[in-house]
Amino acid sequence: MRFESVPMPQSVQDRPRDTRGYPVPAITPWEGGQPQFALTDYDRSANCARQRLCSVCNVLMPRGPVWRVVGGPESAAIGEALAAGRPYRNMAPTLEGPGHRACMLYASMVCPYLARPNARRGTSAQTPDGMTSHVVRGAVRGSMGAVVGFADYEFAVTASQVAFRFLDVVEFLPHDVADAHIDELRAELAKGR
Repeated sequence: MRFESVPMPQSVQDRPRDTRGYPVPAITPWEGGQPQFALTDYDRSANCARQRLCSVCNVLMPRGPVWRVVGGPESAAIGEALAAGRPYRNMAPTLEGPGHRACMLYASMVCPYLARPNARRGTSAQTPDGMTSHVVRGAVRGSMGAVVGFADYEFAVTASQVAFRFLDVVEFLPHDVADAHIDELRAELAKGR
């Protein structure tokens, strides 16, 4: 599915665009007038964490569940825990912040890397602490990503990074190809979100 045909949340429509027309997430840094999609801007991410702003659209998230898109290994771990009736909590922090359900459903479909199992990263995103050692140019997303809802999140803002952990899975929407979420996105947007 082409990104132009994916229904866009109103708050995402207000985001700046790159030269192709893709909306630029709130936490994406800019360099030389171009968004750096594989990277996370420290100050923008810290601001979103502290003020409970969506990492995609930069609009306040109400108290309650938050969502994020996860890749293959984390999707598999969540799926296995839920199938076994066990709780899941990501003990390893991530640099990816939370967002609204509609924003994360949308992001899962329009981000080329998140949307398809054979998609490859176009840019590396290395950090000195090694948290992004797997984020290298050419890396394949792999099978089964997911949009996951969590009861809440916690975060730490250090001198060099903003790290997130997510608490208590409340929704698990796995996908091989993220187009599978189109009906969920349409239903969410019909609620006015």
